[in-house]
Amino acid sequence: MQIRLSGPIEHDSIVNGYGLRAVVWTQGCPNHCKGCQNPETWDFNGGTLVDVEQVKEELRALKGQAGITFCGGEPFVQPEACKEIADFCRNELGWNVWSFSGFTYEQIKKYGGAAWEFLKSLDALIDGPFILEQRDLSLKFRGSKNQRLLHLEVGTGKILSEE
Repeated sequence: MQIRLSGPIEHDSIVNGYGLRAVVWTQGCPNHCKGCQNPETWDFNGGTLVDVEQVKEELRALKGQAGITFCGGEPFVQPEACKEIADFCRNELGWNVWSFSGFTYEQIKKYGGAAWEFLKSLDALIDGPFILEQRDLSLKFRGSKNQRLLHLEVGTGKILSEE
């Protein structure tokens, strides 16, 4: 299985979730939010195709990470590959798993399928499109007031709490 990445895997991030985190930057996004900080990730044919096994090897070599965060682009357009990496990080590395999405929790749940299965592997989801008119730099891990930080029950996808 392969995943299309927009750039190298980041490590020691403190802005994409609690603790030191690895960040997987996915390529391809249908949302095209006005004011997006990563418009270069929109092109579904951009970035680089990488074997998921290669991503796992790179993540295994990282030290001191508390978790992994999927950013983009839109991770939920590559749910199978993201879920495989998420499950590896949780089960093999003991990390917690977060993802950003321009889709809302409700949209992902309604769509179902592989996207919902990926969501069920998450500890937290930052959901909703970035809305430039609602931009708020005081929000933790979010760019606009409409976005939510949802803490989830792994395995069921149930919302446990919201920040």
